[in-house]
Amino acid sequence: MSGAPAPGNGRSPGDAVQGVGRRQRVIELEGVPELVDPVVVAAFEGWNDAGEAASGVITHLESVWDATPIAELDPDDYYDFQVTRPMVEMVDGETRGISWPTTRVSRTRLPSGRDVVLIHGIEPNMRWRSFCREIVDKIHELGARQVVLLGALLADAPHTRPVPVTGAANDAAMVTTLNLEPARYEGPTGILGVLQDVCAKAELPTVSLWAAVPHYVAQPPSPKATLALLRRVEDLLDVAIPLGELPEEARAWENGVNELAEEDSEVAEYVRTLEEQKDATELPEASGDAIAREFERYLRRRDPG
Repeated sequence: MSGAPAPGNGRSPGDAVQGVGRRQRVIELEGVPELVDPVVVAAFEGWNDAGEAASGVITHLESVWDATPIAELDPDDYYDFQVTRPMVEMVDGETRGISWPTTRVSRTRLPSGRDVVLIHGIEPNMRWRSFCREIVDKIHELGARQVVLLGALLADAPHTRPVPVTGAANDAAMVTTLNLEPARYEGPTGILGVLQDVCAKAELPTVSLWAAVPHYVAQPPSPKATLALLRRVEDLLDVAIPLGELPEEARAWENGVNELAEEDSEVAEYVRTLEEQKDATELPEASGDAIAREFERYLRRRDPG
């Protein structure tokens, strides 16, 4: 995401790292052990990440799975630092360091023995096709045979109802298995759309999952949408993911939006209209089969004992 511009001092971003050797363009994966049936889960900040819901999933997984960093892209090749600026950060509470906008790769091994590769990036400013080809090359090098792309978009969705998650895949059976509403979007796309297309051409089975964030509460974070995406990742990987405080944060988020809506009659009326539209559209889904599917899902995901 773009940071707020700092006061100018006549220096270019490159001056901050003068004397530091330029890294090779490709992602370096030296020292990475052979992975076991790896699956890739990726999200990118920016246009594809309403409410930072999708990148929030990767941040959560990196934390609860104690993921180990294994590689990153050279940011010089893909980012305009006057658009996506590097950030000054404190290191050890006193030393100033520069955090460059880039895409980072980490890995973790699940209790089942399967490896998960997490990609957390920022939508690049340029050379999208080269960017995607570089990522796909490394996905092949890691031996991954499945890719999960996460995104979030602003939508006319009421915050009081379950967050809709739509999906698109280059394997129609995958959409059916996940019980996803097929994506029917046409129009401008972001890096997720381009990456999915490159994955498809490389014959990598890929699914993209998109959470709908209410447009009237677009500011991050959006824990309810993050939680909805996490649930879908659980389904895909067939694994219980520790949720930590995320469910409580989602409830607090919804309660906070309720309070704000109550203070503005126009917003409250608008939310009621969205609720009516949503309920009328999804009434057939409130069937015994739908309830049974959710109950089976709960039984699969609950902690042993």
